[in-house]
Amino acid sequence: MSTDLLVEKNNGILKLIMNRPERRNALSDAMLNKMLEELNKASFDNSIRVIVLTGTGNAFCAGGDLKDMAEKEETGGKTTQQRTNDLRRVMETSRLLHEITTPTIAVIPGPAAGAGFSLALACDMRIACESSKLTTAFAKVGFPGDFGGSYFLTQMIGTAKARELYYLAELMTAEQAGEIGIINKVIPDSKFEEESNKIVAQIASGPSIAYRYMKTNMNIAELGDLNQSLDNEAIHQTLCRFTEDHRNATKAFIEKKKPVFTGK
Repeated sequence: MSTDLLVEKNNGILKLIMNRPERRNALSDAMLNKMLEELNKASFDNSIRVIVLTGTGNAFCAGGDLKDMAEKEETGGKTTQQRTNDLRRVMETSRLLHEITTPTIAVIPGPAAGAGFSLALACDMRIACESSKLTTAFAKVGFPGDFGGSYFLTQMIGTAKARELYYLAELMTAEQAGEIGIINKVIPDSKFEEESNKIVAQIASGPSIAYRYMKTNMNIAELGDLNQSLDNEAIHQTLCRFTEDHRNATKAFIEKKKPVFTGK
């Protein structure tokens, strides 16, 4: 059994850990297939309150494994259409990270490049250590890009800046990425594990039903239709009025206590 992707599930937190430290966690077929499998399962598991995507060692993900790609080119055996279909299938990982109603967080302990950067962009939030470097990288190897990076960057920072990052493929520090709205939190290396765990735990202990509707609302807002956004906000807000989480949180607010959310 491949260990290219480690899976941990504790206290409502699902961790998907890219585990090829000798290749800076470069993507492999086994890793992507397992990630796709786990995300599909998580789509139907309401006990999962937050999904964390991260990497082992001092890297997030270096993107596609160019050595592996070169070896596959030599062996051949597949048509262009077959290769396109194979890639599109595993690129569903990005769609699921973005569309699954569970909050998703990329915890970035080091470099994120190419498709690895795209996977981080697909998540709802990105938390990076101070020494992390990020880059689209594709132009440097003659690729236009995959795993949704062009979509997510355009949504996040606008088309002009997104095109700059793709065309020039320059390295960004975590601080630079934070300044333009790509990274949500930049944490000193010495405190990275502790502080990132706190953020994940905070979301895991939060109002999971409301979070799911929040994420749905945000994804609808990306479509740019105000009426659709208002309609869905009204429906989701009303549905949450009947949850135990809302009633208990309202009572705790009045009594000046900390609310406890149970996902009911």
